[in-house]
Amino acid sequence: MTTEAKRATPPTSHTAAGTTREWTLLGGLVLVNVVMLALNLWRDYWWAGLLLNFILIVMLAEQVGKRVPLRYKRGYDRALAIGFPILLLIAWELIVGAEILSPRWFPPPSKIIDGLFDLTVNYDEFNETSLIGRPWMIPSAFQTAGWEGVTGLFNESHLWATLMRVVAGFTLGATPGIFIGMLMGLNTTVRTMLDTTLSAIYVLPKIAIFPIMMLVFDNPFGEGPKVAVVAISAFFLVAINTMTGVRDIDSVFLEAGRNYGANRWQMFRHVILPGALPVIFSGLRLALGTALIVIVAIEFIRAKVGIGYVIYYHWQVLVTEKMYAGLFMVMLMGILLTYGLQWVERKLMPWRN
Repeated sequence: MTTEAKRATPPTSHTAAGTTREWTLLGGLVLVNVVMLALNLWRDYWWAGLLLNFILIVMLAEQVGKRVPLRYKRGYDRALAIGFPILLLIAWELIVGAEILSPRWFPPPSKIIDGLFDLTVNYDEFNETSLIGRPWMIPSAFQTAGWEGVTGLFNESHLWATLMRVVAGFTLGATPGIFIGMLMGLNTTVRTMLDTTLSAIYVLPKIAIFPIMMLVFDNPFGEGPKVAVVAISAFFLVAINTMTGVRDIDSVFLEAGRNYGANRWQMFRHVILPGALPVIFSGLRLALGTALIVIVAIEFIRAKVGIGYVIYYHWQVLVTEKMYAGLFMVMLMGILLTYGLQWVERKLMPWRN
């Protein structure tokens, strides 16, 4: 056998072995489900069945991923990221359809979609609200009442109310958070003065601050207290992460800047800020998620419009599919806001792309 032939043999053998493992895992996946169906084990051991399916699917996906060409790797990873949630929804639908879980408390995804559609297209005359504000009526509202009519559609939107509270609170909290965090990271005296105070207030449940904010503002039932609590929640996370990012900059970069004769502003602009940005954005992502959690909790107890109000109201009246539809909207908002923040991150840190 020639040298070229010897070199060609192992890859072929390896590929064949990989294909065999893939078929074995696929056969095992089918066998597990057939056995559980034949022996009627799903009702009592559905959790074990899901766990076995998950393990086998992960092993199969990992095995297939090893043979995906590099140019298709990103597409394959994206397919996994989208495909697995779809599998979870299918499993949920089947489990509830088989009455393993109660459809009363765990409505199937198909029913949740119906509830989401109903919330979207119908106007709640009792609460004078809708989920997204009926944007298809903007042209007619503008012709009838001008911008006041368009504003009225936005004001009736649960999604718009929650989004504006999150964006306003996040911006008002993150901006001073970055500034204070920078000062604490750069100045030992400021850090010593503020570190204990920040640590003490940070551990307070942010929802517990809401009654204090209601006392502070002239209108305790307005938007001010809600936005203020979101801002406070974002401030501490951003400030602490910014301080950490500044303090953890590699001393080699600082020394290089000094050796090149950079002044204080140049050091900040070209060394400190770029070096701290990755940790700052980690803090911003945490703060954004926390802001969404806090505002939904506040809307549970003190709001007549907002996604949190949708969830809590339909829990009270036991329309669980619409309650889950509200939860879905919270998750969707979290995904879109996070992707938006990641887009800004890529623009500000092109060297990490």
